[in-house]
Amino acid sequence: MTTIEQRIEELRPERDYGREFTAEEIAKGKHRRYVGGYWDSVGKLQLDFLRDQGLRPDHRFLDVGCGSFRAGRHLVEYLQPGNYYGIDINPNIVQAGYDHELDDDQRARLPVENLRITNRFDADFGVGFYMAIAQSVFTHIPLNNIRLCLYRIAKVMRPGGVFYTTFYEQRPDVPLDKVKGHMQTDANTFWYYRADLRWAASFSPWKLTYIGKWGHPRGQRMLKFTRVQNPPINRTATGVAYRTARRAVGKYRAIRSR
Repeated sequence: MTTIEQRIEELRPERDYGREFTAEEIAKGKHRRYVGGYWDSVGKLQLDFLRDQGLRPDHRFLDVGCGSFRAGRHLVEYLQPGNYYGIDINPNIVQAGYDHELDDDQRARLPVENLRITNRFDADFGVGFYMAIAQSVFTHIPLNNIRLCLYRIAKVMRPGGVFYTTFYEQRPDVPLDKVKGHMQTDANTFWYYRADLRWAASFSPWKLTYIGKWGHPRGQRMLKFTRVQNPPINRTATGVAYRTARRAVGKYRAIRSR
């Protein structure tokens, strides 16, 4: 009897971003390691970078993937009271950060109403933002989620506002299906080509600028998305989507009429 050869490509298990931490784990600082470690250096690195880019205390600021406030505790201290906002997917991590990483004065500067748990980047707090950051978010989400993130953050950014994001950059000469260690485009941790991010941004009113190295200890690169007033329409993307939808509707009506 002939057998069919089976080749199983090993995939790393998806990380549980809704994981809850026990009080004992939080006491041991596991919530710090869960958001990437480098607790002191990367938090301060983000503040220094954003200040160099023009962040002022009177600006309203949005932290996308705020986690347990690795950067947030520095930003809350720097910004005027009430000007820091954060969104994240994990309520347990945010609560751990609010209770254990912020002191009483910092909690007074950060109303809980400025924090939101969301898995679809809902950042509509009823205010417009001058600046935002997503540090080590695009490294852990698929490309269509990046497109959604950019689309929804654009809705709450003031014209001229800037959204900084980090990503792991895949070299353009690396084949799409090549797997080298963790350097792959289709599994977490994600490595993207610059063209991937330009495509994701093309559905929203952004101008993308590549910054590149910015001192991240794991080599994540930085991108700058500037919210434009009247963006050019991605006619290729919208046209394809429109034609695809029309064909689907036509097929559906044909089936119903049989």
